[in-house]
Amino acid sequence: MFKNDPSLKAAGENFYFSASRTYQTSMEVLSTRGRFIPNYKCDTHNNLLAVIGGPSESVFHHMATILLTYKIPQVTYACAPVKNDQAHAVFFHQMFPNGAYQYMGILQLLLHFRWTWIGVIYADDDNGESFVHDVLPIFSQRDLCFDFIERFPRITFFNEIDEMLSEGLKITSTATKSSADVILIHGGSHTMMVMRTLLHFSAFEDIPVKTKVWIMTAQMEFTSLDFQRGWDINFIHGAISFSVPSKKLLGFQKFIQMRNPTLENEDHFIKDFWENAFACSFPKSITDKNSVQCCTGKEKLENLPKSVFEMSMTGHSNSVYNAAYAIAYALQAMHLVRFKHPLMGSTQREKLRNQKPWQLHKFVKSVSFNNSAGEKITFNQDGELIAGFDVINWVTFPNQSFLRVKVGNIDPKAPLDKVLTINEVAIIWPSRFNQMLPLSVCNDPCLLGYSRAKKEGKPFCCYDCVLCPEGKISDQIDMDYCFQCPEDHYPNNDQNACLPKGISFLSYEEPLGVSLAIFALSFSFVTALVLGNFVKYQNTPIVKANNRSLSYILLVSLFLCFLCALIFLGRPEKVTCLIRQTAFGIIFSMAVSCVLAKTTTVILAFMTTNPGSKIRKWIRRRLANFIIISCSLIQATLCTVWLATFPPFPDFDMDSVTREIIVECNEGSVVMFYCVLGFMGFLAVVSFTVAFLARKLPDSFHETKPITFSMLVFCSVWMTFVPTYVSAKGKYTVAVEVFSILASSAGLLGCIFFPKCYIIVLRPDMNKREQLIRRKK
Repeated sequence: MFKNDPSLKAAGENFYFSASRTYQTSMEVLSTRGRFIPNYKCDTHNNLLAVIGGPSESVFHHMATILLTYKIPQVTYACAPVKNDQAHAVFFHQMFPNGAYQYMGILQLLLHFRWTWIGVIYADDDNGESFVHDVLPIFSQRDLCFDFIERFPRITFFNEIDEMLSEGLKITSTATKSSADVILIHGGSHTMMVMRTLLHFSAFEDIPVKTKVWIMTAQMEFTSLDFQRGWDINFIHGAISFSVPSKKLLGFQKFIQMRNPTLENEDHFIKDFWENAFACSFPKSITDKNSVQCCTGKEKLENLPKSVFEMSMTGHSNSVYNAAYAIAYALQAMHLVRFKHPLMGSTQREKLRNQKPWQLHKFVKSVSFNNSAGEKITFNQDGELIAGFDVINWVTFPNQSFLRVKVGNIDPKAPLDKVLTINEVAIIWPSRFNQMLPLSVCNDPCLLGYSRAKKEGKPFCCYDCVLCPEGKISDQIDMDYCFQCPEDHYPNNDQNACLPKGISFLSYEEPLGVSLAIFALSFSFVTALVLGNFVKYQNTPIVKANNRSLSYILLVSLFLCFLCALIFLGRPEKVTCLIRQTAFGIIFSMAVSCVLAKTTTVILAFMTTNPGSKIRKWIRRRLANFIIISCSLIQATLCTVWLATFPPFPDFDMDSVTREIIVECNEGSVVMFYCVLGFMGFLAVVSFTVAFLARKLPDSFHETKPITFSMLVFCSVWMTFVPTYVSAKGKYTVAVEVFSILASSAGLLGCIFFPKCYIIVLRPDMNKREQLIRRKK
């Protein structure tokens, strides 16, 4: 009796999502049953109080255009259309959670798997446009890029199918050829049919179908047309979709299995469904019984592939179920009101019985109940179902069946940025990825040791990888910038990690330090031997002729110079830093001043040849002491000022050597350091000049020529010291100074004293007074 009902027929034709059919159906449910007269209704019993609508936003939107005029409460099991009129919005109730949680869940899913390069296809409706303009910009703010954003062609009239198919195939070609392996689909329940159609006909247009990971919104549902029955569904294998939560309802399986279209009490919808599902027909007459494909009514629904019929309740089905109960509970609550007023008059009770549809709204809004699966059904102040979403992984089989595997959920009670829970291990990916996590990025990620560089004219997700500059690292994939290591660390060779720097100083334990220490001790020992020989043969002519006391002072100074080099070895400490440069400066100044005193004494001795001259006696006793004491005091004064103002101190040099922390003595005042060196250099230049000018004096036992050579060596060493010291790094700076100390001291010792030692030890025949007198003559 329902099959011939015009309103039901119109509703069936609404399958094609036609706006005109939807408007017609909406008008028919407001008219007298069986008579379509717009805005006219004479029934007294069949009064419309509420409407459950769907399955798509567009259908519900077209229904609302008519139904809102009469303020009829509407419950949709799809996502409600964009509500532009807040006055009308109060009559919307949707068995669909707040869409903001779903979009945040999609965003977090993409970020969780690092899918930063995706494609987007959306349905041509208000919600699709709102998704593109309001939601996708939020995705971009979280560093997601879109290879393409395409819109599904709108289904209108059958005479436009060719045009729609041509446009859709272009979109399919764009999607399958895209470098993005993840495609986000935003659509309604009919979107699955459109996708299947476009992918099916792509094979006939030689469009290569490349497997993608499809991410589908909860508004979508698996639906098929009759002619799509045998089409491949492998394209959704490994897809991820969101769904309104649906638990197993008690008794539903038994209820489905008890359906039999041959029973008289079954409605005609069951018979029509049976014929479509099993691709058979019930005989209309006795002659039809010979038909090859004849329905018997004994077919089993559980034998149908899931692409034709699912035995379990889907998210949309569960929403319809809950919507019907929500209306029923609201009606019950509204009718119970009259029982609370038993003393009312007949007129008041009649008003309660004849309540208008808009009066049902407050009861629907406040409804709250538990369905047979134990789920609590209630609405928020915006008329949305208070619930989250399930994350579903689709697994298909060759027999056109599939499984919906729950792999996560969206919890509306969690903070908005942590609503998603996902079980990554349980996900089955499309076969092309061999169960490896798909990568959907514009280009391969930048490895450790590289940073991202923007490509001109490309989205920010597309970039080049540039090797980190020297001294910087990147220790994570896809870093925007390389960064410096901490001061006490240095980059490794791959520039992807920081290694701790070693502590470096010129120690006694390394070959260079040991060698310098041995040389210092050896030269000091040799100096002690020379001093011992001079003391032993102090009364010989060659020792007496060259100012015995000055030779002793010079040898003691050289002995201390060699030992002074040892202070520079080892880990710098506060005491060693304070004394090593000052001791070096004072001792060396004393040694050079001794050389200057020797040279000056020789020159003045030849200028005053009278043995009884008072001037000669004064020269012998006073001048040498004055030169040594005055020069030493000047240098000591400089060192005292240095120590009093800005003294040297232990310091750590983090920058000079890449892989080492140099423990060194910071000289404090560089100016004072070079003043000390400069004064010593001044003495050396004066000594060299004086000795050079006196080099042609009669050569007997006097020292003008040896002093000239010794000061030439001394000046050469310290002239090369300054540039070498400045350019050297780390412990080699100290090594350069120690070498200069040893070399210059050895030059003085060798040039001045070794010739005399040769005569004293090996040629004693030349160490006589007669030899000295003969040479003078």
